[in-house]
Amino acid sequence: MERHLAEPVKADLDKKIVFITGPRQSGKTTLARMMSNHYDYFNFDNPEHRIALIRRSWDRSKELVILDELHKMKKWKSFLKGVYDTEGARPRLLVTGSARLDTYRKAGDSLAGRFFQFRLHPLDLKEIKRYLDPPNPDEALDLLLKIGGFPEPFLNGESRFYNRWKKTHLDIIIRQDLVEIENIHRIAAIETLIELLRRRVGSPISFSSLATDLQVSDKTVKNWLSVLENMYIVFKVTPYHSNVARSLLKLPKYYFYDTGQVIGDEGARFENLVACALLKELQYREDCDGERTALHYVKRKDGQEIDFLAVVNDEPVLLMETKWSDGERSPQFRAFAGLMEATRKKIQLVRTLDREKTYPDGVEVRAAVPWLAAMEF
Repeated sequence: MERHLAEPVKADLDKKIVFITGPRQSGKTTLARMMSNHYDYFNFDNPEHRIALIRRSWDRSKELVILDELHKMKKWKSFLKGVYDTEGARPRLLVTGSARLDTYRKAGDSLAGRFFQFRLHPLDLKEIKRYLDPPNPDEALDLLLKIGGFPEPFLNGESRFYNRWKKTHLDIIIRQDLVEIENIHRIAAIETLIELLRRRVGSPISFSSLATDLQVSDKTVKNWLSVLENMYIVFKVTPYHSNVARSLLKLPKYYFYDTGQVIGDEGARFENLVACALLKELQYREDCDGERTALHYVKRKDGQEIDFLAVVNDEPVLLMETKWSDGERSPQFRAFAGLMEATRKKIQLVRTLDREKTYPDGVEVRAAVPWLAAMEF
């Protein structure tokens, strides 16, 4: 199937090195191969490919060279910088990786001005509607809630297949990538941390509470959570505050890129699915349009809370509360009058809804399927 990043990636390949990052098996290599019928492909996990890369012996008559998992090479930034500086953008270079390359770019030789980055997410309802045009979008959303949006299990559509795929998918990340890239060997503790997070989706995470459960220090827990973010297993949503430093000090929430990982009621899975869709849309705007974006939740000291606040170029653009079946306007909106005035769209998104509504203060109660399929804010 076509992917939503295909056109912008193809357009940028003529100008810069292009990075495509994202979770394992989200379709990065497939997308890369769609860019040209004449390419050379190298995967750093393959010993023969490693030798060829070290010797820089790819076929320069090809239109495209795809370098997969290159971040596992020592001094890979210097390697890329040298290739680009001596040979330019021909053949075109496309680098894919299942870890956050922005993290691994921070040290060493700078690649500034030499690359554009794209983050490929699993499928969401907007991408499914655009490229697959399912006859029943409601069923597509139910499938996303059950088995997540990773292309292979979603297109297969069977829970049994997904359950087997899910175990293999996590095992590769935990037992191979964490050891090889992050040099972490406490596999059982990381697996326990993931299990704890699966049951706490949508709730603020206390580092000290996790540290007690895992019998490690707060610092170790924070480091492990950062690693799980770098490996695209979970992503963090911080509470909103006009002072960024204060926001970062407060308790974050964690969501899974794979909604099928969530253990909890249907409301928790739905909230995770919406978090994935919002993050994907915001990062698309960052990567393709150069906008500054952030995804937060909002909470007051008295416990009043709204699930999501999307911020674009430092302006709040979407305030969203998710509900499984409650079509009555949430009282939580009243607690954030100032933020309500400053925010362009106020949405209560409901999975099962009889009738959509709009209130005088601008709050809209919307059905999930049509809103997520269009995703405009």
